[in-house]
This record gives sequence, C-alpha cells and structure tokens, in this order.
Amino acid sequence: MAKQDILSFEIGPFRPPSEAFSLLIRATRNCPWNRCTFCNLYKSSKFEYRPVEEIKRDIDSARRIKDEITSAGPNGLHHALASVYQQPPNEAYRYVALWLYAGGSTAFLQDSNALIMRTPELVEVLKYLKAAFPAISRITSYGRSETADKKSLAELSEIHQAGLTRLHIGLETGYDPLLKYIDKGATAARHISAGKKVVASGIPLSEYVILGLGGKEMRRQHAIETARVLNEISPDFIRARTLTLVEGMPLYRAAQEGTFVRATDEEILEEERLLLENLNCPANFASDHIINLLGEIEGILPGDKAKMLGVIDRYFALSEEERTNYRVGRRAGIYDSLDDLSRPAKRQTVEKIVSRLAGTGGKVAEEIIYDMMKRFI
Repeated sequence: MAKQDILSFEIGPFRPPSEAFSLLIRATRNCPWNRCTFCNLYKSSKFEYRPVEEIKRDIDSARRIKDEITSAGPNGLHHALASVYQQPPNEAYRYVALWLYAGGSTAFLQDSNALIMRTPELVEVLKYLKAAFPAISRITSYGRSETADKKSLAELSEIHQAGLTRLHIGLETGYDPLLKYIDKGATAARHISAGKKVVASGIPLSEYVILGLGGKEMRRQHAIETARVLNEISPDFIRARTLTLVEGMPLYRAAQEGTFVRATDEEILEEERLLLENLNCPANFASDHIINLLGEIEGILPGDKAKMLGVIDRYFALSEEERTNYRVGRRAGIYDSLDDLSRPAKRQTVEKIVSRLAGTGGKVAEEIIYDMMKRFI
C-alpha cells in the first residue's frame, strides 16, 4: 500500500475501561469544563467541537479500514490482528483490528462530553454510525450532569432512539462541600435532576464514584451523601474508582502542600463499606479498574450487597503482614483478587518485591505502595 493511500481517523486520548474494545469515534475534542481538581487529562488543551462532516469522514475511514482488514476472507482478520503486535500502518488500524477481534459490536464517542453536541448534530452522527456499521449494538459516550440536565427529556429520548445506548457520567461524589472543593461544576441536586432525566429517557446510565476523593476529612460525608444521591437517581451502573494523584492535578499540588490529606487504602475500604451499606437502589456495582484495591467488589444491588461487604471483611481479617503483601501485589499488577494470595507462583513473586521494598523494621512505606498505583493512570 502506498503511503498516501493509508487510511486513518482521529482518536482521542481516553475512554472508559469498559470501552477498551469499542470502536473509538472522536465526536468532540478535550473537555468543555476542564476545571476538576482531580483530573489532569485535558489541562493543556482547549475544547473543540468537530464539524459533523469531519466526524462522518472518520466513520467512513473506519469502515474502509474494517473492509480492508476483512476483505482477505477468513484469514484476513487473523493476519490483521497479528500485525497489531508487529507494525500496523497506524493506530487507527490497531484499534479497528482489536475492535473486530472483540466482536465489532460496540462503539464509544469521544472525548469527555460528546453529549454537549447540538442534539440534531449528535443524532445525525449516531444514525450515520449505525448505518455504516449495522452490527454495532451498543454506542456509548461520556457526558456531564450539567449538559444532560440542559437537554430536554424529548431531546435525550431522541438521542436514545438515534442509537445512544449508554451514557457515562462522572458523579464523583454527592456531597456538596466536596463537589465545590473539587470544582466539579455540579451540585448534588443537579446530579439528581440530570440522572433522573437520563433514566427517564431510556438511556442506560453509568455513574462514576471516586473512592477517597474526600481525603481523611470528608470521607464519611462523601460516602453517605454519594449513596443518597445514587439512591435518588437509581442508575443502571455504579462504577467505583480510587483517587490516584499524579503531577498536573491541582489536587496533587494540594496534597504536596498539605492542604489535602489522602486517605489510606484501608480508610478508603471503610469508606467503600459505608457507601455500600447505604446503597439501596437496584444497580450493577462495578470495580472495573486496576486502581481499585479489591476488584472483586462487584455485583447486583441490592441482592449482592452482603457478598460485596464480605470481600471487605475478608481483607480486614488478614494479618497486617498479609494485607501488606496483598496491597503490594495488587499495586504491582500481579494480584487480581484476594484468592491470589493462595497461588504459589504469584505469592512468591510478590514476596520478593516486598522483601526488596521493605525498609526499617521490615515494613513497606505507605508512599512506596501508593506510588505504584500511578503507572495505571
């Protein structure tokens, strides 16, 4: 293939873990709010709308790449996937190949708030995407509560009918003083109003909660008020994330200056327990990110609540030495669950790491364990 004939399309920097194998279509660029103190993703970038015709051209390119990959018959996809680990023409080919490998049935509209598009334009893009890829059964995007609340119920319903089948919203917390502190640009009341409207429109709603966001000072109120707001909204999914501070985040700077004091892993688990105890809405609770200490805290609320709380109890029943071993193994990306403590190969690997990291008294410093999380951000 001549260099000038190589197809490509624009891909944004981020998508939810649940969209790892989705076709990525960049509907907008960067973040229109861009003030949240716990985020550094778009801080140096200006928000931009993309023209609908430009988005359509990207969809056309993705379709042509898909056709090219599959045109060689049954072995075409196999060869394309092999090239992902060798030398794909560009990242667009890599993403399309991985998407096809996963079944080619989902798509994600980037970047941080595709819902902010004018409703007629978003509807046009959704319909065009579905026409280009009839096999796609799920199309999702990020959205802000403020944006969703400004749309009418009729608009959200139209967007749903056009093809949007899941909306990811960063609730983060339901505690108003904390929402103000992190400069979220939303109140608990706005979160509730927006969430209820999305649910009423028929769009399945996924709300994100950041564990540890209140630090030591606000962790109890954060858990209780977040549960209250989620109970009011009754979203389809509640997704937990653990606060991880890295350079470039205003909240990282606050922690360095001592005005924000991080909660420990175990304080965050106590916070998560309090959150779960106070949740009574029917929802799928997910811990689908490696930065969460106990990834197996997952289930359907309210029926699986006791099972999820049992995971936390199981952790706290371990000795201090065992808890340290697990934390190091998890932060090193070796342990997937508490069951891995009983798997000799993984256990031996982690014990070597603990031995290497241990300082005076044979203990691993908290900061060392915390720093291990940063590579997953």
